[in-house]
Amino acid sequence: MSIIGDHIQPALDAKKVPAALVAAFLLQTAGALFWAGSAANRISVLEHTVQSEQAAIAQVAVLGEQVREMKDQLSRIEGKLDRMQGTSSQSHAQ
Repeated sequence: MSIIGDHIQPALDAKKVPAALVAAFLLQTAGALFWAGSAANRISVLEHTVQSEQAAIAQVAVLGEQVREMKDQLSRIEGKLDRMQGTSSQSHAQ
């Protein structure tokens, strides 16, 4: 009976090893899918953040251009005021 037991036992061990490998493979696959899902979620959040930041950058660029235009206008107004004060000073001096 030990001869039959010796032949049966390796056959059972051979079936356990592939089952263990299949279980390990399934666990690794599930872990990889979970990781990929969470990575996709993080990427989606980052893409949304980048889009929001790009909109903010565009707004800052527009504001910068408006400030530059206002400075130019202020310089022209100051120049006109200086010329007006200069001509009124000359007319008072005469």
